[in-house]
Amino acid sequence: MIQYRNNLPQLSDDLFLTDGGLETTLIFHKGWELPHFAAFDLLKHDKGQKAIREYFHQYLAIALENKIGFILESPTWRSSEDWGQRLGYSVDQLAQANANSIQLMREVRDEYQNQKTKIVISGCIGPRGDGYDPKFRMSSDEAERYHSVQASQFKNSHADMITAITMNYVEEAIGITKAAKANGMPVAISFTVETDGRLPTGQTLRDAIEQVDQATQNAPAYYMLNCAHPSHFEDILLSGESWSKRIKGLRANASRKSHAELNESETLDEGNPQELGLQYKEIRKSMSHLNVLGGCCGTDHRHIGEICKACLN
Repeated sequence: MIQYRNNLPQLSDDLFLTDGGLETTLIFHKGWELPHFAAFDLLKHDKGQKAIREYFHQYLAIALENKIGFILESPTWRSSEDWGQRLGYSVDQLAQANANSIQLMREVRDEYQNQKTKIVISGCIGPRGDGYDPKFRMSSDEAERYHSVQASQFKNSHADMITAITMNYVEEAIGITKAAKANGMPVAISFTVETDGRLPTGQTLRDAIEQVDQATQNAPAYYMLNCAHPSHFEDILLSGESWSKRIKGLRANASRKSHAELNESETLDEGNPQELGLQYKEIRKSMSHLNVLGGCCGTDHRHIGEICKACLN
C-alpha cells in the first residue's frame, strides 16, 4: 500500500533521519565490490539483499530508539538506463531491479514502522553522468525524457516520493522535477556543491534553487544538499536569506576533502562523527526547518547516531 505519497510527513517540523553513505559503507566496511558504484546490483542475489537489509537495520534502530521518523532511500542511485547498460542489464531487467528495490524497502518498512516512527519510501534517482563532474550535460527536456522511465517505474511501485541525489547542474534537476510531476510523484532535489559552496558548474546554490522553482512552478516538495562537508556550505546557509528555507534536508560527507580529492583517494575518510553531529546542530540553530538529516560519502550509522543525539538535544 502507498502510504504517504499525498501527504509527506517530513513536510511537518518533525525530525526525520535517513541513512548515510550506502555505497562507501558496502565497499569499505563490508568488502563488497560495486561496479560503477551501483548498489542495486546486489539485489540480484540473496547475500546482496541481506547486506542491504542489514545496512538499513542499523539506522532504523536509531530511529526507533529515539521515536522519530525515517526516510528509506532506495539503492537505485545508479539504476537508470545508461548505467544499467554498462552493467549488462536489459531494459526489462533494469525495470525489475527498480521494482525489487522498492519492494525491499517496503518489506523493511513493514518490519519497523510504528506510530512514533513513520517511514517514508523514497525512490532514489541519480545523475545520468558523473556525480562530481558535469562535463556531460543535457537540456532540461532531454533530462525529463531520460529520467521519465525511472520516474514512471517508481510511480507504479510503493514509493511515496522521488529524491534526486547529487545533482550537479540545474537542467538535470529541472528535468527530473518535471518527470516526477508528470507521474504524480512528489520530488525532493538534492544538489551537491564544491568547497566554495557553489555547484560544480560555478552556479550559486541560491540561483540553482530559484531557477528550478521558476521553471517548474515551485514543484519540488523541498531541496536538500548532499555529498559535501558542512564547512563547504554552512556560511551560505547561515546567511538567513529567504531562499534557504526551501532546503529541508542535509546529507553531508564525513570528509572535508573536495570532490577531486575524494575521487583520487584509495582509503575512506570517516571524519569525526561527533564533530559532524555538532555541525548539524549549529546549522539547525538558524535553520530549524531543516528536519531531514542523514549522511553521504564516508558516513555510517555512527555518524547518524551522533547527528541524532546532537540535534535532539
